[in-house]
Amino acid sequence: MADSDENEKTEEPTQKKLDEAIKRGDVVKSQEVSAFFVLGAATIMIAFMASPMSRNLAKPLAAFIDHVHEISLDRRGLAEVYLDLGRAILAAIGLPAVAFLIAGIVGNAIQHRLLWTAEPLTPKLSKVSPLAGLKRIFSVEGLVNFVKGIIKLIVVGVAMWWAIRPELKRLDTIVAADTLGLLAITQTIAIKLMIAVMIVMGFVAGADYLFQRHRWMQRQRMSRQEIKEEFKQTEGNPEIKAKIRQLRQSRARKRMMAAVPSATVVVTNPTHYAVALKYEKGMQAPICVAKGVDLIALKIREIAEANKVPVVENPPLARALYATVDMDKQIPEDHYKAVAEVIGFVMRLRGRR
Repeated sequence: MADSDENEKTEEPTQKKLDEAIKRGDVVKSQEVSAFFVLGAATIMIAFMASPMSRNLAKPLAAFIDHVHEISLDRRGLAEVYLDLGRAILAAIGLPAVAFLIAGIVGNAIQHRLLWTAEPLTPKLSKVSPLAGLKRIFSVEGLVNFVKGIIKLIVVGVAMWWAIRPELKRLDTIVAADTLGLLAITQTIAIKLMIAVMIVMGFVAGADYLFQRHRWMQRQRMSRQEIKEEFKQTEGNPEIKAKIRQLRQSRARKRMMAAVPSATVVVTNPTHYAVALKYEKGMQAPICVAKGVDLIALKIREIAEANKVPVVENPPLARALYATVDMDKQIPEDHYKAVAEVIGFVMRLRGRR
């Protein structure tokens, strides 16, 4: 059944589906991208902050060693020693810790917008189910992660060997160096190693992000039935909308037919088109109170004749008015002359009567 459902999901996800997934915390996320940014922060720390950090840490440690004979071994004395050493260590590692935290946040923010949701923390049986765990391990994604880990290990190892190989010739110099010289050499080698690893991790992070995005888009795919249901939820049920539209048209038609008896004249074609016009003293121009074609035109004519509203056959004018004038709107200026002649004829006819 699960495979059948997956096979039915052949359509690209809608923007609404993607937005809902992001709100749930289901986002494109590559751990390699975050690791790349953290690695970059570590490289910067080693290149620019290693010496000041080591000096800041060396001072309290040297003082501790120089005055170790003055330390009281009671509870209060040991507590003060632990506090002093703790402050020194925190002061030394505080900046790197903040830098790593910021790098991790940036690594996630560059992949997707920051959001706060507790849904990923909600307990789910699938997370503790042994069967679900085995499926995840032996899934395509699990296999890809395993192969990716092996390749990454090999490539990073080769890059580290390529970076450190020139330094092997200086082993005798390194062994004979003093403490400060050894620290400087170690820093140089560490920077070379970190840069080599960063170059490799940059390619790995880019490829892994593209793969994770592809997998995420596949997970968000929808079946045609899901798209129909979403359309119903967002746009409304098409059948209900059609019924509402039909009901509105029916009410508008009834109001239109009720206005025909108040018309001054009905211009026809003679049966295909009918436009009922109303004109009273004080109006700037006649207005259209009803119009229609075929059956509606016949109905307008019947109501007009039943209420003794004059019906004038003028096919060109009837077609032109039907095409250009809207309901309850004045006729266009282009038709003033022709309509005036028709209304004038009706007025003269009433006068003779």
